[in-house]
Amino acid sequence: MEVEDTGDELPRGVPLGGGADPLGDPFLRTRFALPGRPGTFLRRDRLVEHLGQALRTPLTLVNGSAGAGKTLMVADWAANLGQPLAWLTLDAEVEGPGMFWAHLLQALNAGGVPPPTAIDLPADATRVHHTLLSRLAWELAGRDRPVVLVVDEFDRMTDPEVARQLEFVLRHAGRGLRLVLVGRTEPLLPLHRYRLTGEITEIRGAELAFTTEEAVDLLELHGLPLTVPVARALVERTRGWAAGLRLSALAARSSPDPELYLKEFEAGQGTIADFLLAEVLERQPPETQDLLLRTSVLDRFCPDLADELTQRRDAATILAGLHRANAFVEDFGHDWYRLHPLFQEILRAHLRRRAPGLEPQLHRHAAHWLRRSGMLPEMLAHGAAAQDWTFMAQALVEDLAIGQLFTGLGAGEPTDWFAGMDEETSDPAVNLVRAACALSRSDLDGGMTHLRRAAGQPAVDGRDSPAALLSRALLEALAGRLAGSARPGEEAIRSARELMPRLPSRLLDGHPELGALLLTHVGSSRLWAGRFDEAREALTAVTRGPRTASTVLPRLEALEHLALVDHLNGWPGAAERKVLAMTAEAQRYGLAPPWGSGLGQLVLAAVALGRDDVDRAEALLAGTPGPSSADPVVAAAARAGTARVLLARGRTSAALAVAARAVPATDASPWAEGHAALVLAEAHLAEGRPDAAVEALREFAADQPPCTVGAARAHLAAGDTRTAVHLLDGLAAHGRSGPGVAVPAALVRAQAAALEGDPATARRLLAQALVDGRREELKRAFRSAGPWIGPFLAEPALRALAAGWLVPEPEPHGGPAHGGSAQGGPGPGAPLEELSGREREVLERLARAMSTEDIAADLYVSVNTVKTHLKSVYRKLSVHRRNDAVRRARELRLL
Repeated sequence: MEVEDTGDELPRGVPLGGGADPLGDPFLRTRFALPGRPGTFLRRDRLVEHLGQALRTPLTLVNGSAGAGKTLMVADWAANLGQPLAWLTLDAEVEGPGMFWAHLLQALNAGGVPPPTAIDLPADATRVHHTLLSRLAWELAGRDRPVVLVVDEFDRMTDPEVARQLEFVLRHAGRGLRLVLVGRTEPLLPLHRYRLTGEITEIRGAELAFTTEEAVDLLELHGLPLTVPVARALVERTRGWAAGLRLSALAARSSPDPELYLKEFEAGQGTIADFLLAEVLERQPPETQDLLLRTSVLDRFCPDLADELTQRRDAATILAGLHRANAFVEDFGHDWYRLHPLFQEILRAHLRRRAPGLEPQLHRHAAHWLRRSGMLPEMLAHGAAAQDWTFMAQALVEDLAIGQLFTGLGAGEPTDWFAGMDEETSDPAVNLVRAACALSRSDLDGGMTHLRRAAGQPAVDGRDSPAALLSRALLEALAGRLAGSARPGEEAIRSARELMPRLPSRLLDGHPELGALLLTHVGSSRLWAGRFDEAREALTAVTRGPRTASTVLPRLEALEHLALVDHLNGWPGAAERKVLAMTAEAQRYGLAPPWGSGLGQLVLAAVALGRDDVDRAEALLAGTPGPSSADPVVAAAARAGTARVLLARGRTSAALAVAARAVPATDASPWAEGHAALVLAEAHLAEGRPDAAVEALREFAADQPPCTVGAARAHLAAGDTRTAVHLLDGLAAHGRSGPGVAVPAALVRAQAAALEGDPATARRLLAQALVDGRREELKRAFRSAGPWIGPFLAEPALRALAAGWLVPEPEPHGGPAHGGSAQGGPGPGAPLEELSGREREVLERLARAMSTEDIAADLYVSVNTVKTHLKSVYRKLSVHRRNDAVRRARELRLL
């Protein structure tokens, strides 16, 4: 460290206590007095406790913005310290090393710690002899009790020489000095050394900010006993800024409705605005003021964006300086900044008064810069603020980003942004965006109107760009999906295949959501048309496509549609796993429920109903759009699920009314109509009208396996065993159906065999149905089969297959002779705590020698979840190893 050295002899200065500084002005007592605290001052224990560490470290920094409450907090702590303390408040008049050290020595003297008589005040305001510093450090180092020295507003001392001199004294004073520096900026001291050795206490703006609980206490001190939500909202708006809270509270006290005032006050007017404009904005040079005013239209900004608005190239330096100075410019990370919310409000109001008409221009400049930088949501927000609708629409279309209106911008935002557009426009891109906004809220008529206008409006050069044509194809596929027609989607796919080679790969790779959305819409339309294999192909391509944040929503929709295909094909377990995979995918990306279209919940409700869990099915249905959904697939699934739950509750008339509701669609859906007919047939059977049930399913019996089984059951109930069996013989033509179809079909065959006097065949078929039904827990099929099944299930062999999941386990009698094992554990016929469906799935994969990781991947769950299920399985089977669990399960006929 270097200090001024003019010789070995200390020149004579002004004797201490002489009453004048080096300029000859009297010392102002206010610079050495502790600031007073208002009656509404709130002592915050957490800050007092933290500041108490200042007595254990040589250096303490209290940094915060203007009005952060740092001075009052330190003054309150100092007033209750109970040991020698010197206080010095700097201002613009205390400038230069000589002035600084003269005032510091006077502060020590005023605090009851007079320096030795050998030390005189500096006579020169611009310099100080190094001997004075050495003698002061030597004197302080010899004290029994340390002196606490607080220098408030230290940021006003801009001379780096003073900082070097102060660090010299602090270092050589040792345990005799505890220095507390209060200011808006970090001092020019080697802070890294103190941090490295743990010799510094730091309290910064984030810690000085009021919490909601502290704000409640502060408002009460101002006579405002307000609720926690009001205080929380105020803290969020002010970011806990002390002056903002105090000034708001003072203004609210004079309002007839303080709570309403604190919710709605205009920051651009009143004492808060006066404070920030005077203490922050007007203290800056003109270039900085201009930058702050222009960036007030932005929620966040980087130096390049700020330069775009100022048309200069100095933003990086200015912003870094403002942040260091705690001038209400917050570092957002990665070289991005944002203004304090209240400061931003005030600056924006000030901008409108100072430069009327400039704000829209700034929004326009920002929108163009953001487009070039690929920041779509912010570009749209600023484009809308500038009312530059054509620019916004052309950017969405030509940048191939129109799909992000559905995947990346949040619910409701597109409609809000484009709400101000003129109804009539000659630009096809604007009409495409209008169509997208309408379709995003399921307004099919509005979407089709704007699509037709876009198709009828040629581009400027008479030729539509490939990007515009591809964007239109996407919207037409969605319109076809909502209309319940597969044709538009197929045409869109053909167009997309022709257009994609004409587009830059960079553009296509940058927007994978467009292809994912297109295939999802096509897959949904194919599903509606009953073309399950083709639907599965398109939807599977979505799930196997790029896994990015922009494609997560179409992937979720694809998974729930694939789950419905599995359910309709009779594979409830596979359907359930896809919905669980959908949930895991949504959670991975931090999406809040509900996810997708609600179709996943409808599938889970159908699975629960098949397992005879009517309460769960009903609860799941309550959280879905229901039969009134604008999406035909969702509406049809909801119609079938709701009607079946009503049937299970015995409300036949209500079930028939729901099943009779038409699902608006251009083309009829075979499975949707077939399942509605199934509900009708089941209602007729429940009321003893088998002939009516046969008639209800006549049109669908040959084409859909569930309807075939339903028709066979109806014929059997009508006494036509031969036709029932003949119908079931034709199931093989539809390919391999899952247990959701195979189990009810086996039960109908078993009943037919029993009626034909062939109990052996009935037992064999029933045993197979029990084995298949156990895997999926298909209880409802057995419980609705009719009274004929009861005597068969009473037989020991069949009852053993039904035990534990369909009928209760037999009562234990104890000992190996009655099913107990010689080792005291449960034997094959002993009671067993029932395994859950997921535990059985884990057990089945365990039997196939799959690893824990493989089981987790196959079931779309985490490895820890599989381990949890395994522990439960081991406990319920009274084993400790994998092989023993498989052996025990086979003994109990669980496998």
